[in-house]
Amino acid sequence: MLTEKFHDVLKHEGVVTVVSWGTSLEPHIANTWNSYLVVTNDERILIPAAGFRKTEKNINANNKVKLSLGTKEVKGFNDYQGTGFIIEGTAKFVESGPEYDLMKEKYPFMNRVLEITVIMPNREFNYLA
Repeated sequence: MLTEKFHDVLKHEGVVTVVSWGTSLEPHIANTWNSYLVVTNDERILIPAAGFRKTEKNINANNKVKLSLGTKEVKGFNDYQGTGFIIEGTAKFVESGPEYDLMKEKYPFMNRVLEITVIMPNREFNYLA
């Protein structure tokens, strides 16, 4: 599901935007970094969370999320410099268990893990300057 180019993007720094919406029509946006994303063997995306309180409130009401991420370091389609992806999925916050422990060791600042189960991967887009 998640392409090789997606994994290449994660090897370079860039901003990751997490979009959530609860019962309100207004979406909420929170940001993190490419280097904080961990992809599991079954292609769930784990994100260390210290804040993300509004995101958590929204996910408790509606577990659907969208992620946007990219980097200028990886060429996109049509040979453009820079590419990114929009990922759709469902989310939950994890506060214990083996994956939590793994993430806590890697990111001691976190107090929860945002776990994304990918539903629609790999909508790639180019960055245009």
